[in-house]
Amino acid sequence: MFNGLFQIPQPVNEKSLDYAPGSPERAELKAKLAEMLSGQVEVPMIIGGEEVRTGKIAQMRCPHDHRHILGTFHQGNALYVEKAIQAANQAKHEWSRMPWDSRAIVFLKAAELLAGKYRQTLNAATMLNMSKTPHQAEIDSGCELIDFWRFNPHFMQMVYGDQPMSTRGVLNYMEHRPLDGFVLAITPFNFTSIAGNLPTAPVLMGNTVVWKPASSSVLPAHFIMQILTEAGLPPGVINLVLGSGPIIGPPALDNVGLGGIHFTGSTKVFSTIWLAVGSDIRKYVCYPRIVGETGGKNFILAHASADIGALVTALLRGAFEYQGQKCSAASRAYIPDSIWPAVKERLLDELPKVRMGDVTDFTNFMGAVIDRNAFENISGYIDYARSSPDMEILSGGGCDDSAGYFIEPTVVLSKDPKSRLMAEEIFGPVVTVYVYPHNEYEQTLQLCDQTSPYALTGSIFAIDRSAIVKAMDALRHAAGNFYVNDKPTGAVVGQQPFGGSRASGTNDKAGSWLNLERWVSPRVIKETFLPPTNYRYP
Repeated sequence: MFNGLFQIPQPVNEKSLDYAPGSPERAELKAKLAEMLSGQVEVPMIIGGEEVRTGKIAQMRCPHDHRHILGTFHQGNALYVEKAIQAANQAKHEWSRMPWDSRAIVFLKAAELLAGKYRQTLNAATMLNMSKTPHQAEIDSGCELIDFWRFNPHFMQMVYGDQPMSTRGVLNYMEHRPLDGFVLAITPFNFTSIAGNLPTAPVLMGNTVVWKPASSSVLPAHFIMQILTEAGLPPGVINLVLGSGPIIGPPALDNVGLGGIHFTGSTKVFSTIWLAVGSDIRKYVCYPRIVGETGGKNFILAHASADIGALVTALLRGAFEYQGQKCSAASRAYIPDSIWPAVKERLLDELPKVRMGDVTDFTNFMGAVIDRNAFENISGYIDYARSSPDMEILSGGGCDDSAGYFIEPTVVLSKDPKSRLMAEEIFGPVVTVYVYPHNEYEQTLQLCDQTSPYALTGSIFAIDRSAIVKAMDALRHAAGNFYVNDKPTGAVVGQQPFGGSRASGTNDKAGSWLNLERWVSPRVIKETFLPPTNYRYP
């Protein structure tokens, strides 16, 4: 028994390495990339701490070189989901009763392992399996996941420190218990940091987890499990089950012991999950906690007073970093006609300079989209724009899947402010621009708010302070993360807690104490020192 008040070290955001020519990190990453490309990895499931090989094999490929096989992974079915749930339930008794500081230390150690020994391993896996450039991998699988594992213990201490007041003769205290049941974590392809945070945030709070990562980004998940095991995470606390969503999801959702769901993915899938849970809600031991971050149709809206250089940079970075596959990526823009000619000129001047190709070439700004389904979906929107009389492709529009799933950074001009490309999520390197009359700024704010069902991120560009104030008010519910004179991407753990509402999710703010509170079920305890001995009142 530890007799002392344990204090989590004050976390600081991990510094991003720059991978400049001649730097040691560049050489180390290049070596790790060469190592992974020279062989193949066999990825098992992990259930109860044991490697499970089913023999039902799927391949892991490079999106930018889809003929190259990085390795294989074993897929499960309902039987293995049930085994994973059993393992999670068996591990929960000991894990949930482990002192909170010991749970925290596991993740603090994991952060140190990732910051050093495993940094370039996870970055290389993210680059090759997800087609991220070195910079995009570094800020994701490097910095952001390290930040989650350092900041979440700090936030946990804040949650546990929330205690009720006591009066004379009475002691009141609150136990922040884990949920009554297992947690199902379903993670997306596009961020290794999200894949690492969704299972570990509930685990930090004493829960145990069944984790289903996206089948298109299994390799980073494999290395995350290695890091956590080396950091001391006990067997069965996180159980890695691989396979397609329609096979893995239903048996987990149907289990009466489901305590919670931590999800990032499409709005369609999240709605399906919510309907499945709600359709037979009475069967569960407890009402499952459902936490989800889903789609977005994120905007950049410029006022006539906007700084044109900053606006163009935000459009390029916000729309085309990681091929527009960030949850927060800019997908629609509203530009006043008074500055549009200057914006258009600078934008069209810069776009031909944007390099796209194999991410192992460190000079490329963009890689490929994740897989064939994504390629066909995005190219379908581009074809629609090309055939629409209300739209004009100003730049890009080229799609080539011969070697990898490459789509050029594409700018579409829409005459209709409520066209499909202004309202629907595309999740690719396509931004659609609507040019509005500069004297209709306030009407355009309302248009932006009402055009799309999503409310994840958005940016306003203006120098005029009154224009900024008007936008912040009119777009109050249009974005859970709202940026002033900056691109709508790049939320940092501890600085900009992330999440949106409306069709974009439950807005439970990953990267803050708000998210961790969703993974506890408080019990208030009142202890009376001298209880009454007479039932009569004076």
